[in-house]
Amino acid sequence: MQVFRHLDDVPPDFGPTVVSVGNFDGVHRAHQEVVRHMAERARFYGGKAVVVTFEPHPLRILRPDVAPKLLTALPAKLKLLEQTNVDAVLVLPFTRDLSLMTAEDFARRVLAETLHAREVHEGYNFHFGHKAQGNVNTLAELGRQFGFEAKIYPEQLLRGHHLSSSEIRKLIAEGNVSRARALLGRPFSIISTPGRGRGYGRQYTVPTVNLARYDELVPAIGVYITWLRVAGECFEAVTNVGNRPTFGEESFAIESHLLNFHPIELQPETELELIFLKRLRPEVKFASVEALREQIGKDVQKAKRYFRGSK
Repeated sequence: MQVFRHLDDVPPDFGPTVVSVGNFDGVHRAHQEVVRHMAERARFYGGKAVVVTFEPHPLRILRPDVAPKLLTALPAKLKLLEQTNVDAVLVLPFTRDLSLMTAEDFARRVLAETLHAREVHEGYNFHFGHKAQGNVNTLAELGRQFGFEAKIYPEQLLRGHHLSSSEIRKLIAEGNVSRARALLGRPFSIISTPGRGRGYGRQYTVPTVNLARYDELVPAIGVYITWLRVAGECFEAVTNVGNRPTFGEESFAIESHLLNFHPIELQPETELELIFLKRLRPEVKFASVEALREQIGKDVQKAKRYFRGSK
């Protein structure tokens, strides 16, 4: 998969293309379906399927007070797109200048002149251009002017939920990682590095791993059954997302207790992927550390039964 970071990076003879423009946050089931159809149509034209996305999320420039925490930061999003049949991703830096581009200018400069689009595939609620002035009807009209066809997808539902990034964010913020998994088509995960202060640079012999600060979306405070992937190896784990109130002064942490632990090598830059499978319970302030330990033991037993049942 090719990745272009600016319009000027796209070769002049690139295309013909079948394109979809959007944030693609989470690369969920609806995104995957669009890309699948795009790849089929691109093969028909003897061209390439191309996703156009933005960095940062447009709301972080236009309305930072309401900008969402993301399901997938850009590196994770690119990895997920690479697993689909898309041939290239154009990551447009979202600046004030880009936000002022009219729908007509976007269609002409990006879709027609740069990507030589034959088809543009979008959802029913697609908007583009300055102040979101363009909608799917505008896209169809501009397509007739600039030589591409607009393919519009209706609203998609799954198990009573809208198949959308905003709906999945809502479920995860509530801690409903099981339902979010159905809409994503895979378990929700976050990618980070180890938290500091654990003596890295030597063999890691403690079965508890803290994640470094993570600024995108995390599930609601609580205790979860998880996997922790380290250097290609997957550990079964119980993870606490929260403030650890039993220990007095609260401090937010994402802390995983590895069930099938063995000593591992961890460096400060080691990539960790924490994969959320099921919520066990909310976080509770216990009367004593002993009571907390007793509950952790119960959590571990539930997690072990879960993993035995999934094999």
